[in-house]
Amino acid sequence: MKSFRIDHYLGKELVENLSVLRFSNLVFEPLWCRNYIRNVQLIFSEDFGTEGRGGYFDNYGIIRDIMQNHLLQILALFAMETPVSLDAEDIRNEKVKVLRSMRPIQLEDVVVGQYKGHNKGGKSYPGYTDDPTVPKDSLTPTFAAAALFIDNARWDGVPFLMKAGKALHTKRAEIRVQFRHVPGNLYKRNFGTDLDKTTNELVLRVQPDEAIYLKINNKVPGLGMRLDRSDLNLLYRARYPREIPDAYERLLLDAIEGERRLFIRSDELDAAWSLFTPLLKEIESKKIAPELYPYGSRGPVGAHYLAAKHNVRWGDLGIEE
Repeated sequence: MKSFRIDHYLGKELVENLSVLRFSNLVFEPLWCRNYIRNVQLIFSEDFGTEGRGGYFDNYGIIRDIMQNHLLQILALFAMETPVSLDAEDIRNEKVKVLRSMRPIQLEDVVVGQYKGHNKGGKSYPGYTDDPTVPKDSLTPTFAAAALFIDNARWDGVPFLMKAGKALHTKRAEIRVQFRHVPGNLYKRNFGTDLDKTTNELVLRVQPDEAIYLKINNKVPGLGMRLDRSDLNLLYRARYPREIPDAYERLLLDAIEGERRLFIRSDELDAAWSLFTPLLKEIESKKIAPELYPYGSRGPVGAHYLAAKHNVRWGDLGIEE
């Protein structure tokens, strides 16, 4: 009997479109490497807490719940080499190669957090341990950020930053590709000293409001030389007004038809757990206390120090949105 291991994120429209965007557009594939990409960010955030599901969530935590499966699967699809064909086994072979090429995750490259109660706008928001189904001394992280590296010729030295959390300021899931600075930028003085604000960035918003947009620099119309940041934007609800199928609809239909391309193979699952299991054991054996962050905030301050350590600025801070 055939088994189909479902990760519903693999059925999401933008995740499926990732390989189409890369492998059927000449403009992207030559840039998809360490020579042009500075960092890649995989971001998942929810604007609500466990909301009564704390007893279930406390057995797993955000790393097991989101990072080890959903975000790692997206990373593998993003970073894989061109498969021989669109056959399920050819695609899954390339994903496994990525996972096996990844460097062991170091504890110093990980930040864990847990949301605490917060009053905002006259409304009180409960902390994670205020949930009656959660132990008061729980150290289970509701937030995690990590820097991962792929030790192969294409991605050597490029940080892949993951960030996932509950009770944050917004609900979103996206991939952000930040490209390198333009060498000897002629317009450096027009932008000032903050070159990060001039960096091209490709964003794939998985949810909500599915979109693909590319941040570019352009001249503001007028007699002077004033530069601005603009988006080349494909907003799905505008371009494709029809309803987008639910991820589970797609996956269940594939399972019925025997199509295995969007399902996880056993060796792929083993490779994913072998990457995260040592980290989880270390966090739990050392009883690492999560950094507290207010409900509805952008998460713990430690996540920003982690990004700065790897010369990265989180792209979802609202600075350029």
